Amino acid sequence: MRTPALHPFTRAGIIAAVGLGLSACGSVDRLANVGKAPNLSAIENPTTQPGYRPVQMPMPAPKPMTYHANSIWRTGSRAFFKDQRAQQVGDILTIRVRITDKANINNTTERKRTNGEGLDVEGFFGQEDRVNKLFAKGATGKGLVDLGSNSNSKGEGSVKRAEQLVTDIAAVVTQVLPNGNLVIEGKQEVRVNFEVRELIVAGVVRPEDIEAGNQIESTKIAEARIAYGGRGQITDVQQPRYGQQVLDILLPF
Repeated sequence: MRTPALHPFTRAGIIAAVGLGLSACGSVDRLANVGKAPNLSAIENPTTQPGYRPVQMPMPAPKPMTYHANSIWRTGSRAFFKDQRAQQVGDILTIRVRITDKANINNTTERKRTNGEGLDVEGFFGQEDRVNKLFAKGATGKGLVDLGSNSNSKGEGSVKRAEQLVTDIAAVVTQVLPNGNLVIEGKQEVRVNFEVRELIVAGVVRPEDIEAGNQIESTKIAEARIAYGGRGQITDVQQPRYGQQVLDILLPF
């Protein structure tokens, strides 16, 4: 049985209703916080959050641990004395985030091309008269085919970017990989008036790169994920409305 097609106005009404329903979910929370500062997120275990997955990285072949008589050193040990640097799940270390990126790229491309081709049938093995009879009245084999082409293209591109982020954040060791590397994750929230600034740092670090003061540079974090943003009244004003975002996605123009 064929389902009857919906009228265009009916389809438009359904789309509008869905859009209003989606926007209402976020609007209710915003209306409940009118005149109030946004709430800070509760401190939670990152490994229990929806979507959390343990990190899996390529691991070297395991080496057996051996001990030697009359020796306090054991094969495979990374340090002679035990220190207080982060090394186990739940330990805390400080990450010095230093991001200073600058890029200035200029590209210029220019290309020119000119072609010309000509074909005459002036002397065709003594059979010029017969060949000329094949053409329209008044036409001859002279200048039978004359082709020409001219191409010219020019392109220019420029990219200029400058970013800088300097801050410190404490992170928690959430996982110890089989080769001893540490998976870390840290989140920081700072509320200023009615705006909350969020900083999230996650990645994999080597215990050897952790300094004596239990600190590490962000440049030494593998698979680094650093996010800095905010939420609140200022961020809401800077973002386009839900309807405008939907139209930007759907409209082909």
